Amino acid sequence: MEKLYLDNAATTFPKPPAVAQAVYDYMTGSGANINRGCYGTAYAVEEQVLETRQLLCELFNGPDCRNVIFTKNITESLNVLLKGFLKPGDHVLTTSMEHNAVMRPLVQLEKTGVSFTRLPCDRWGRLDTGAMERHLRPNTRLLVMTHASNVCGTILPIAEVGQFCRAHELRFFVDSAQTAGVLPLDMDACHIDALAFTGHKGLLGPQGVGGFLLTDELSQALTPLLSGGTGSVSHTEEVPAFLPDRFEPGTMNLPGILGLRQGLLFLKERGIDAIFRHETALARQFTGGLAPLEEAGLVRILAAGGGAEQVGVVSLQTLTMDMAQAAFELDSRFGIMTRVGLHCAPAAHKTLGSFPAGSIRFSFGWHNTPADVDRALSALTEVCHGA
Repeated sequence: MEKLYLDNAATTFPKPPAVAQAVYDYMTGSGANINRGCYGTAYAVEEQVLETRQLLCELFNGPDCRNVIFTKNITESLNVLLKGFLKPGDHVLTTSMEHNAVMRPLVQLEKTGVSFTRLPCDRWGRLDTGAMERHLRPNTRLLVMTHASNVCGTILPIAEVGQFCRAHELRFFVDSAQTAGVLPLDMDACHIDALAFTGHKGLLGPQGVGGFLLTDELSQALTPLLSGGTGSVSHTEEVPAFLPDRFEPGTMNLPGILGLRQGLLFLKERGIDAIFRHETALARQFTGGLAPLEEAGLVRILAAGGGAEQVGVVSLQTLTMDMAQAAFELDSRFGIMTRVGLHCAPAAHKTLGSFPAGSIRFSFGWHNTPADVDRALSALTEVCHGA
């Protein structure tokens, strides 16, 4: 049975062939650490890492390539940003659609004296932007939010929010897990102080590499969460003051970064606008094909409607059978791989009215086709009808 991968919101698959080749070539042909080895092979690897920073800076219109900081993933990035910036007594605005990568650090920080307010979103996942002014406090220092929901795909208005943050002198952090490599992201135009990204989703790189871009001003206001060897200014035991070394201690995931470089080159060649149009067209096709099942009371689509723009993510609940069983049958009988559960986003499910049951998520990628959508719809129809 041929497998059909529809879990691209978790990690994109397959990757462009050059991504795996780059990882293999590094592991078998280079293997050197950067910032430490004083020989040609190490310098060659360092040039590729620099190019990766440049590609990311160009993609996100960041301040400078040295302001690109590499981490293991976007969760680490958000922890570094939130825990390095916030102090007891600070107040934070966020949204009711956030992933636990934002919510768990905030809940941890709440125990130290940081407070936060969840800005309300409606049942389509759309942000009530008017609530920002209402929930502003004298001690509000930051607004942190996702760019698009990993549950229902709704795109949130970061440009409008960025204008609000600038007008009220708030820092603005953006979680781009579902949009980096899929939607245009402009740090300068959206007044973003820190943009967190992960490499293994829309950027088409391998797992284990992510990072963030930040402004020079924020870099000086941010206390490094981690410290250690950088290969630079090794005569001192103080954390370097300059970027990127200030936030990049220890040995980097060089195979992952070089794989990410190839993913970024693929995106640059193909164009993220074309990928967005392709993935959203598949999601619309899938949502339209679900109409007979929804009318028959067999499924409930989460957030499909309300005029909200969405990325290529569609979540649904099966109403006449257990969702875990439905997802199991889709895989075991039809070879269709989805994700079932709360997707590490209980706040979003509470907003969408799907908590605590969660949903089955179908997420489409650059490699999927309209025929894949038809196959998924046919299999889901059989599962829901008990065929």
